[in-house]
Amino acid sequence: MKGHTYISRPVDQHGYVQWSDEENKTWSILVERQSKIIEGKACDAFFDGLALLDFPTDRIPQIPDINRILSKATGWGVEPVPAIIQPKEFFTLLANKRFPAATFIRIPEEIDYIEEPDIFHEIYGHTPLLSNQNYADFMEKFGKLALQADPKDRSRLFRLFWFTIEFGLLNTESGLRAYGGGILSSIGETQFCLSDKPTVQPFDVLTVLRTPYRIDIIQPLYFAINDFSDLFSILDQDILGLLSTSKTLGNHSPFYPPKEKQAS
Repeated sequence: MKGHTYISRPVDQHGYVQWSDEENKTWSILVERQSKIIEGKACDAFFDGLALLDFPTDRIPQIPDINRILSKATGWGVEPVPAIIQPKEFFTLLANKRFPAATFIRIPEEIDYIEEPDIFHEIYGHTPLLSNQNYADFMEKFGKLALQADPKDRSRLFRLFWFTIEFGLLNTESGLRAYGGGILSSIGETQFCLSDKPTVQPFDVLTVLRTPYRIDIIQPLYFAINDFSDLFSILDQDILGLLSTSKTLGNHSPFYPPKEKQAS
């Protein structure tokens, strides 16, 4: 059954959004509960970014306020966008050190999960690590690389982004920790990812390029890197050559069941 249809709120000439009391309350609930659940599960760099950005807990943070901090840290910024943007626009923003964020927040009835990335996912899940230079450099270089790839291959190439920036894990001295924004903005994914239920594999570019995923389920498979510097070195490889090889070899068998067909 299809959920609520989301429309981004308008941004004024200064980059600010007039959020409603209900929307601010939703942010407050999400931040409070997620801040508790990520203890012992998020990587140290994520906590460092949270401390730097110092999000308000009683209202949705405004993008210009975030950008003043990120710009000084890594030269990055957040760009307000409509709910859906085309892949080329997404990659162009990344290539120019701008992270897209749709200016809507989930409704209370869908507070645990929505398929579309909302302002909570983008701001809380991703911007703390945009203060980390290796993470930020990976995003920029990935955007530039994606623009070089054949448009029909971009969905396959996006698997590198999915299994790092969205759902990546990091090996640390304290054990596995999450750094993916899709994990750290989701109460269910945060609880699941470090349990004994999912499969965790070392990150390998060719393997990742051959690994399909679904966006509408808890991820059954994660890939782990050893250091954030690994992110940047990933793209030092011949990615477009490996992309071609991955197409020749074909996909690995998925770790998830087929999507059920909805009755017409």
